[in-house]
Amino acid sequence: MAKRGYHHGNLKQALIEGALVLIEARGPTGFTLSEAAKTAGVTPAAVYRHFEGREDLIAEAARQGFEMFADLMQFAYDKGQPSALAAFEATGRAYLAFARKHPGHYIAMFESGISVNRTPALADAAARAKAVLEKAAQDLSEHIPPEKRPPASMVSAHIWAMSHGVVELYARNTGTASPFPPEDLLESGVGIYLRGLGLISPDD
Repeated sequence: MAKRGYHHGNLKQALIEGALVLIEARGPTGFTLSEAAKTAGVTPAAVYRHFEGREDLIAEAARQGFEMFADLMQFAYDKGQPSALAAFEATGRAYLAFARKHPGHYIAMFESGISVNRTPALADAAARAKAVLEKAAQDLSEHIPPEKRPPASMVSAHIWAMSHGVVELYARNTGTASPFPPEDLLESGVGIYLRGLGLISPDD
């Protein structure tokens, strides 16, 4: 394999892309820095120009993932406007789409054990993604009386957890057979949840 990191002047990104291939194939702890360097087509010593260890490399992959994820969530939210419900549901579908399209990033973000507070940049990227879903929940919650209105952070946390569960069980080819398409499972689950909170009427 050509040493694209040197030839293209983007050694750091080449290493991240190499790590993503290994993360997807073996998991976040199933490779060494030397293997990441080999996959990227650079020498093992080159890794330490940018990363002190494997966790630093995975953290940077997670940061990039959260940046992409936040952009996708924002796009979905904007596309659903002006309907608060459509915007909210679109963010859930975006979660599934991201997990399918970027499995290496998804694993680095949610399954590596790397804290989002490991670096300020990672924390900021994760917070931006979370804020999109909270804004969608807040918009939807404004349609009910304040005394009956659940906190937007609670609603978004529940939907995030539901989306993550559907991804882990049925959307990432984990061997668990889904009784229905993951999108249908998430949509029906979100509908039941929102009706239970009184955020949408039984007729919607």
